[in-house]
Amino acid sequence: MTVTLKHFQTEDLETLWKVAFSDPDAEWHKWNGPYFNDKVPTLKQMQEDQANQTGYQWVANPFVNGIWNDGILIGDVSAHYEDGDLQRWLDLGIVIYDESYWGKGIGKQALDQWIDRIFGLIGLPHLGITTWSGNERMIALAKAVGMKQEARVRQVRYYQDRYWDSIKYGILREEWQALRQQGQQE
Repeated sequence: MTVTLKHFQTEDLETLWKVAFSDPDAEWHKWNGPYFNDKVPTLKQMQEDQANQTGYQWVANPFVNGIWNDGILIGDVSAHYEDGDLQRWLDLGIVIYDESYWGKGIGKQALDQWIDRIFGLIGLPHLGITTWSGNERMIALAKAVGMKQEARVRQVRYYQDRYWDSIKYGILREEWQALRQQGQQE
């Protein structure tokens, strides 16, 4: 199993759409911020957004990469600034679209690579992830890469007729470097 991250190219959009968005009821939609009720884009919308540089930019965006497993597109990693134009607070995201790839360590490999890449791109001291208390796999993944729970805002995410907590995990550059160094020595 070879997990690689790479930038999306225009020719990847149709494959991305098929894998991620062709089924609006795909299992991953139930875990990736389902309380936002985001609309699933059509292929045409995705292509027009890329061509017009409007909406979410998949192509030529250093903060979005596809996750490829043995040459097959299976997910994406992303990053966005929580504080907008200030650009001092970066949150990461990861999605594995096909649940048949869940629980195999692919997410950890991808997130490890992504954290390395993002710390290499920017000079910030901290990277974070935000999830919700119902997403136990994301919580486990954040912990597995060495992130610490930094905040828990209770009962602010409404989904499936109940309130869930919003949870933030993070890691400092120096903590990440120490983990990397420790891993190389073992």
